[in-house]
Amino acid sequence: MPAISLVVCLHNERDLLKRLLEHADGCFDDLVVVHDGPEDFGNLQAGTKQPGAHLQEVYVPSHRWPEIAVDYSIPEDAEIAGSFWKEKIETPAIGSVHELVSQQGGRFFEGPRCWQQEPHWPFAWSQAKHDWILRLDADEYPSPELKSWLIATRKEANLTSSGFSALWPPWDGRKVITKKIPPFRTFLFNRQRVTFFGVAEQSPSLSTPAQELAMEIVHRPRRKSIGPGNLLLRKQAYRWRKVIAISLQKTPLELPRWRMSSIEWPLYWEQMRQRPLLSALKRFLLSIPMEFRFCRRHGYDFLPEAAFGTALHKLFLPLAFWYYKRFSTHD
Repeated sequence: MPAISLVVCLHNERDLLKRLLEHADGCFDDLVVVHDGPEDFGNLQAGTKQPGAHLQEVYVPSHRWPEIAVDYSIPEDAEIAGSFWKEKIETPAIGSVHELVSQQGGRFFEGPRCWQQEPHWPFAWSQAKHDWILRLDADEYPSPELKSWLIATRKEANLTSSGFSALWPPWDGRKVITKKIPPFRTFLFNRQRVTFFGVAEQSPSLSTPAQELAMEIVHRPRRKSIGPGNLLLRKQAYRWRKVIAISLQKTPLELPRWRMSSIEWPLYWEQMRQRPLLSALKRFLLSIPMEFRFCRRHGYDFLPEAAFGTALHKLFLPLAFWYYKRFSTHD
């Protein structure tokens, strides 16, 4: 029977985590939750400003503290670097994320403030008891069909796939827009069959292609999940682009990572690093027609708002790299 560890990285999302755990009941054997920065529950309740609230405070922790930039699949390295993540074992504050995790029998860690979850993943995977990792965000949960599949999968004698992907339908704030989309969201994988480095927007690289499932990961954020507003109106989007831009100034080996030893960036990132302005222009101009052609060829719904948001993101991200490399000092 393949045991499963549910790993969640979040920042002050207790209500969403509670919903996820309710819907994922019976789907996992082990729970690891990593909080991005201190939860500081008392100050949060009192309305005190949290650390890292301003864009100028954003930095890459592993650049500031190189001890974090290790391969966490190596137990000795993970144990030393893991001191930057503190497991909370004291009595949790009532109403805190820590309390909720404790009630579920899980382990709760507070890590350095990274402004994204990806830099926490290598450490979190090292703390999981089992090789099979169920990767769900706090604002997601498995559909009833996917939940049944997960429960049945835990009874399988052996899984030969490296991982599995499912549908991730776009959400307009009230309802799902369409389910005629590709099952691209990798949600379950064997940590011994993936490589990864901790930069925002990077996904785990599986040793063999993910097995695609026509089942749904329910994604219900407090906002629309697509569109230009996510890129233009949210402070988090600016922090996100800044931390990616700063990360790309160095090498993947200067980030937390998992089973990865190459100093080379994958082609998508390297093209951006070498020619950011050209990459911004080409990716912006080609993104929408390529998305339209892909959807038409495979019978998926083409969503103009989502396509325009994606094109803007592909424009802004190289421009952010160019700006911070040229004009900004940073860690």
